[in-house]
Amino acid sequence: MRALLVVNPAATTTSARTRDVLIHALASDLKLDVATTEYRGHARDLARRAVDSGTHELVVALGGDGTVNEVVNGLLHDGPAPGELPRLAVVPGGSTNVFARALGLPNDAVEATGALLDALRDGTERTVGLGLAAGTPGTADESVPARWFTFCAGFGFDASVIGRVEQQRERGKRSTHALYIRQVMRQFFGEPNRRQGTITLGRPGQDPIRELALSIVCNTSPWTFLGNRPVYAAPRASFDTALDVLGLAKLSAPAMTRYATQLLTSTPERGPHGKHVVGLHDLTDFTLQSQAPLPFQMDGDHLGLRTSVTFTGVRRALRVIV
Repeated sequence: MRALLVVNPAATTTSARTRDVLIHALASDLKLDVATTEYRGHARDLARRAVDSGTHELVVALGGDGTVNEVVNGLLHDGPAPGELPRLAVVPGGSTNVFARALGLPNDAVEATGALLDALRDGTERTVGLGLAAGTPGTADESVPARWFTFCAGFGFDASVIGRVEQQRERGKRSTHALYIRQVMRQFFGEPNRRQGTITLGRPGQDPIRELALSIVCNTSPWTFLGNRPVYAAPRASFDTALDVLGLAKLSAPAMTRYATQLLTSTPERGPHGKHVVGLHDLTDFTLQSQAPLPFQMDGDHLGLRTSVTFTGVRRALRVIV
């Protein structure tokens, strides 16, 4: 099998020596071409060229969730093919690696490479669903192009936190869980919409859900990890269904303390709950809209401000070697 390995040299948890070892191991079982990313969006461009040329049966992403997201968007730039879906493999190299871990892969790059080689020899793969987000027609964001996400998107509070984290990383701070927690606290105390949410969730044929202060869209469960602890925002979310939504209508200090505790103690059976919690399962089409522009993120990548985003859950979009 001919494969393209897309390597992010800035991946948080892999050194140049480790990457060389992984490349050598993969080349022992694959006809391997290696490409190193040089700019934001380069992984998407590389994966797209691999699809357009038809020369590679598999694209392997070595990096974090951002690299995986770019590769997926390159593979699916024309959407899922009616006949044969593109094929992806992942070697985790980021700080959290939610997509890889949600697939059941080891979080260690060397162990994950071993698991990938075993899967290639056994011919095992899984078809997964993905989320697609785009600007809503008839709004100021209608020209925003559609983009795929693998595990989550967020509109409002959590996207603001990710924006703060990215600013800190640009200043040289390391991406750690402590950094995220500090930015959560800073965003909470500076959040202008925590008492009166501005987000409306609209679904075809359903009454809108108004005044949400936080909205998280999940394509799988867990939503994220704190170290080795999985965090379940939408426990029923799955790669085999469409999209789930967690919405919070109140972000007062007592409510935020309660939700944080529920998230930290969440399980595959129970996530955040209460009278100000909205939990929706297996949604194929819906829109999140705000009275004022809010931050938007996909797969942990801050994408700027939006007023309206339309989501589509695509149940069979990609084949993944696992």
